[in-house]
Amino acid sequence: MGLPLTLPRFLAALALLASAPAFAADTAPVLRNSLGQPYVLIPAGEFVMGRQESAEALAEAYPTLERGRFDKLQDETPAHRVRISKAFWLGQHEVTVGEFRRFLQASGHVPESLADGTGAYGYNPNYDPASSTRGDAFEGRLPRYSWQNPGFKQSDEHPVVNVTWFDAVAMAAWLSKTEGRRYRLPSEAEWEYAARAGSSSRYHSGDAPESLLKVANVFDADCAPLWPQWQAQALRGRDGHAFTAPVGSFAPNAWGLHDMHGNAWEWVADWHGEDYYANSPSVDPQGPATGDVRVRRGGSWHTWPLYARSAFRNWNAPDTRYVLLGFRLLREAD
Repeated sequence: MGLPLTLPRFLAALALLASAPAFAADTAPVLRNSLGQPYVLIPAGEFVMGRQESAEALAEAYPTLERGRFDKLQDETPAHRVRISKAFWLGQHEVTVGEFRRFLQASGHVPESLADGTGAYGYNPNYDPASSTRGDAFEGRLPRYSWQNPGFKQSDEHPVVNVTWFDAVAMAAWLSKTEGRRYRLPSEAEWEYAARAGSSSRYHSGDAPESLLKVANVFDADCAPLWPQWQAQALRGRDGHAFTAPVGSFAPNAWGLHDMHGNAWEWVADWHGEDYYANSPSVDPQGPATGDVRVRRGGSWHTWPLYARSAFRNWNAPDTRYVLLGFRLLREAD
């Protein structure tokens, strides 16, 4: 069962967070829900959302990439101040394989990769880089791939991948009904606010890509040999994981959240809008009212450092089930 948090304890926690937005991660209030998932209390507050540096400055910081890539990042701008008006609980880590399995067993939900019979994507170790038309080892959709089989080994402690936006929403709805508390995907603004944890740098660990080695599982010297054509984009260090890592393997951000950069991309609630930042509300923005693709954030184990930045936005059709893509849930506070 979820750990009860009394009103005095809750108010005391909020007061602590409001007065010390950069509190030590090991003092963050944590609760566990009926699935055993840990959630961290994130305070209300304000931050600057989006990219504050120019495309030119960004290009200088990542010299191995061609200039045209940076011109395609306009949806990260303009940087704008956003107020998150209510505290919330956010999953301390991405939903794991074991947690997702327990949800399926308890709810009877059938993931879309199985329900529609088309499967998902997976890693094929026998691909030939010289002849691959895609330039990578991911193939699909194929029925042999699913959340249970992304083509590489995962334990119950690894982040679940190959789940659609609808699968994530289904898990949130089941938890809400089961516990009488509202669970949902975080908004894009809530996600970036939590990922930054008071920072204004490219990553919560700083501006230098190498700073990710202590806090994130991204494309590095352990992963690069499997994609030799992209060796130049790999971090020079090693994190010990060629694919996903067990959640919590890396240091958390200042608010006690793990893997906000890397490991698995995370679905958020919003539709994507290329020019949404120019006109979005300053308080609790929820994204465009309609759209074709949903936003995903944070990067994955296969992500180059440029695309693991706190400000970077990516997207997919909501029925996408991909080998790099998982999610993290939010529980609303009383």
